[in-house]
Amino acid sequence: MATTAPVHPVDEVPPVRQLAAFGLQHVLAMYAGAVAVPLIVGGAMKLSAADLAYLITADLLVCGIATLIQCIGFWRFGVRLPIMQGCTFAAVSPMVLIGTTGGGLPAIYGSVIVAGLAIVLLAPVFGRLLRFFPPLVTGTVILIIGISLLPVAGNWAAGGVGAEDFGEPKNIALAAFVLAVVVGVQRFAPVFLSRIAVLIGIAVGLAVAVPFGFTDFGGVGDADWVGISTPFHFGAPTFEASAIISMLVVALVTMTETTGDLIAVGEMTDRKVEPRSLSDGLRADGLSTVLGGIFNTFPYTAYAQNVGLVGMTRVRSRWVVATAGGILVVLGLLPKLGAVVAAIPAPVLGGAGLVMFGTVAASGLKTLAQVDFKGNNNLTVVAVSVAMGVLPVGVPTIYEKFPDWFQTVMNSGISAGCLTAIVLNLLFNHLPAKAGSADASVTETAGLPGGGVEEGVQKSREEVV
Repeated sequence: MATTAPVHPVDEVPPVRQLAAFGLQHVLAMYAGAVAVPLIVGGAMKLSAADLAYLITADLLVCGIATLIQCIGFWRFGVRLPIMQGCTFAAVSPMVLIGTTGGGLPAIYGSVIVAGLAIVLLAPVFGRLLRFFPPLVTGTVILIIGISLLPVAGNWAAGGVGAEDFGEPKNIALAAFVLAVVVGVQRFAPVFLSRIAVLIGIAVGLAVAVPFGFTDFGGVGDADWVGISTPFHFGAPTFEASAIISMLVVALVTMTETTGDLIAVGEMTDRKVEPRSLSDGLRADGLSTVLGGIFNTFPYTAYAQNVGLVGMTRVRSRWVVATAGGILVVLGLLPKLGAVVAAIPAPVLGGAGLVMFGTVAASGLKTLAQVDFKGNNNLTVVAVSVAMGVLPVGVPTIYEKFPDWFQTVMNSGISAGCLTAIVLNLLFNHLPAKAGSADASVTETAGLPGGGVEEGVQKSREEVV
């Protein structure tokens, strides 16, 4: 008598009730991070409330589509694992710079489309380049991302750049209250609630802000109940060399992040990621990023907080996360919801942002903790890279006498720090040392944990965040 082959947990389809509950949980875990990117970029460009709402709903719509592509897949697109997709924070600084000084949203979308196409083309060969992205480089870059974004949270906490009441004690108090709520939920609430501590903090902060006059929901009444993001809503994309170069650097960083997330989920679900499936996952990232440029949103990557949620809940079905993608598509078709999110007071976002962006920086430190700093020059690699990454954040006008293309690349702490880390890692850990020098014995191994190059490549695949 023939027996049916057992279904792998990744491919199991839970009952509808469980699908809805687990899927909503994934949405709640990533929602605050997902809407933060359009809020940061749109806020920096001083867009109207209506345009901010449009950006948010477009982002949620494409987040959902990107998640469906990654989880369900078609042809050679999609890793077919429980992977949640969202806008990457690595692109925030370059996009703000491009948007405010280099051509506005059309220039951003042009560079995003090119970056997405580049990811699709690079996906099959990226595994061969992974040796140049050990935890030494990746941890440094993630640390710089978090540090670069912290001033954004600080400006929010003070009331938002350009606000008449910027720095008023009431703004700082509201941000501090939200921060205290987030920390309290993480410390004392059940595990499930602690996973959505940021969202709870924003909700409680908003509830407190309304009676104290912090909010203006005027744009909510004007927003449509239902709407669809149309291609190139803000104008036809423009393709500027400096913006494209900056976004290509971001593409390399996001490919590294996604690679680590895909491998981590593969291990959690007992479905090991092979070179082919890794390429399929990266190719889905690229396609989603192209769709982002077309449908008025930004580059996409796997969300690490949802990777952690898979490990915590032990719910391994990709159809759970696909359901979450469907929920995001529905939310993206409701502009009124985007208008509500856009009306959240800046200090509320500031309190939550301090936790979110600080967590990104802490994740970089966690990755760097796995790196060997004894008997090599790895400390120099980190020190100089962080210095170059933080320099334009602390002194925004330092490169204003340089050509525009140079400013676009180097005024982004992410781009500057990433390029520096890659070059210095190559210099100290991959180029042959002088014969007889103290560094000769550690060349090719210092930048990689565990010793040999091949072992280090495997480690970087497993440990990169």
